[in-house]
Amino acid sequence: MTLHSHIFQVVVAALALVCGGAALDALVHPRPRHGLRSVPGLVINAGVLLGVFGAILALCGNPLVACALSLGLGALFTVASNAKNTMLGEPLLFSDLALIGAVFRHPQFYLSAVAPWQRAVASLVALALVALLCLLFRADGVMHLAGLALALGAVGMLAILQGSPAFRAIAATPDPHGDVARHGLVPVLLLYWRRWRDTRDPPPCPASGRPARDDAPELVVVIQCESFADPADLFDDAALALPGLDAARGLAWQHGRLHVSGFGAYTMRTEYGVLFGREEAELGFRRFDPFLTAQGEGSWALPARLRPAGWDSAFLHPHDMRFYGRDRIMPAGGFARLVGETHFAPPAPDQGRYVTDAAMTDVILDTLQAASAPTLLYAVTIENHGPWAGDGQEELVPGYLRLVRNSDAMLARLADGLAALARQRGKPAALVFFGDHCPSIPGATTPAGKRHTPFVIMRFDDAGQPMRGDDTAADLTPAGLHHAILDMMLEPAR
Repeated sequence: MTLHSHIFQVVVAALALVCGGAALDALVHPRPRHGLRSVPGLVINAGVLLGVFGAILALCGNPLVACALSLGLGALFTVASNAKNTMLGEPLLFSDLALIGAVFRHPQFYLSAVAPWQRAVASLVALALVALLCLLFRADGVMHLAGLALALGAVGMLAILQGSPAFRAIAATPDPHGDVARHGLVPVLLLYWRRWRDTRDPPPCPASGRPARDDAPELVVVIQCESFADPADLFDDAALALPGLDAARGLAWQHGRLHVSGFGAYTMRTEYGVLFGREEAELGFRRFDPFLTAQGEGSWALPARLRPAGWDSAFLHPHDMRFYGRDRIMPAGGFARLVGETHFAPPAPDQGRYVTDAAMTDVILDTLQAASAPTLLYAVTIENHGPWAGDGQEELVPGYLRLVRNSDAMLARLADGLAALARQRGKPAALVFFGDHCPSIPGATTPAGKRHTPFVIMRFDDAGQPMRGDDTAADLTPAGLHHAILDMMLEPAR
């Protein structure tokens, strides 16, 4: 084969790739209202595709195979982004790619949201692509070198473009829906990753010198409840009201709606806000998965800020603490102990796949009973993680309602338990209970609907009696809830 023939094949395959890539990107939601994506977006999309094409060509030596695999990868991203946008109300983001390892370690968390036929099709496509790569491999030195040169050239071009003033002005602030509509999926993945990398840790949290309040509770339990929402509000049906939640609201020091940014997922965003107290507007491009960088922000976390005032602390979660890097983040945030999955009774065969809220309640109350110093317990539940039922969409809502009632029973039991402990010890206690996000239930809830979850703060005096607030519901962000907890425990800043 002559050099001209080699060049012709590579050029034709590259042109087909660029055109096919633009067609795939046109299928990504959200779409621009008028016309095509922006010119910079189209250029970046082409540059990334050519870089991938070059890398695959350098490996396989076959331009047709490289083109097919590159387009297959683009199609995979398109399908994944559109599916995520439908279920969770967000296009695919760079931070989602950081969870690829977690998909393999904990597949039940992710694959349960994908229909069996979709999993089967994806598996067959992946196997077909691998087989194609192996069968059509071509030992051709010129093609391998051409692919390497093309990959390096595309990477260099993208690096130069992203350093230019015109491209630095693109997607300068987080707006996933608007930016994908304007520039396309692949450019936003790349640009947002670059902006995220350029974000620096905040300075250490200034020492406030705030001593513990004289009326501060001695025992504080914070419950981050998986997919906990008020079904009466979520489904607009007063008959679905939760008795434990209603009773807690009636006796609460403070209660209201927690405005969380995620829908159906992104526990870590709510968890970060409550633990670290930094608003998403402060985080910039870190907001999409703040746990990726939270280890460097430990001085802002609740236990780190309470420790100088003499507080002990423990983080409880009945799952692998390596998930989201909690095994590193929570000690960096000042938690003295981690209480993981081995400390909880496993679920019975008829109780589902996750540790129950009842089993968590047992461990929490036992831990409080043994506490010998002012203690903060932060617990993340898992029982109400989807899927909520077996076969058939009609079973999903009843399945969710059954599990959310178990969470409601946990709230009622913890309230009674803390009141009894406060009475027994002659010391005040407090319970903070909130949902991390609303559930994504196909056919019943949508990202365009309600996203807020309920929160309640209950305080008990040294006789175990509820300390009621003014019964006015409040709206808080997760970071706002963090500061409400701090203000309940520490004297005001001077």
